[in-house]
Amino acid sequence: MLSDLYSDRILAAAAAIPPARRLPAPDASARKVSRVCGSEVAVDLALKDGRVADVGVEARACALGQASASIVARNIVGAAPAELFRLRDEMRAMLKEGGAAPSGARWRELEALSAIRDYPQRHASTMLIFEAVCEALQSSGRRDCDQA
Repeated sequence: MLSDLYSDRILAAAAAIPPARRLPAPDASARKVSRVCGSEVAVDLALKDGRVADVGVEARACALGQASASIVARNIVGAAPAELFRLRDEMRAMLKEGGAAPSGARWRELEALSAIRDYPQRHASTMLIFEAVCEALQSSGRRDCDQA
């Protein structure tokens, strides 16, 4: 049902996205675009002591892409690369394989996106932020965490 797809929780997450910004000197960056709908997400990461110290996110996306980008942008600081690769894989499994929502206090809010699993055409825009974060980490040499 379409009302599940655009639930109050998803719309609230989309509305809570931090203001768009790019980091002046990021350690890693990536931009992902959905070929399905044209949604676009760019992410900059500053890394310190093996963890994300700062993030810049620019999301030109539908409400679903904005909701996932919002949740990640508000919770990513302090996360280690292995956690972020695992998060991407858990999100993909939740959407495509009926897997459980990501667990832990940091990512609990992502459960609101579980309704999207019934709309495969919306998976790409929802996954943009997770794919961009992992691509940025890989470009910074964090290939050792590719399979969490």
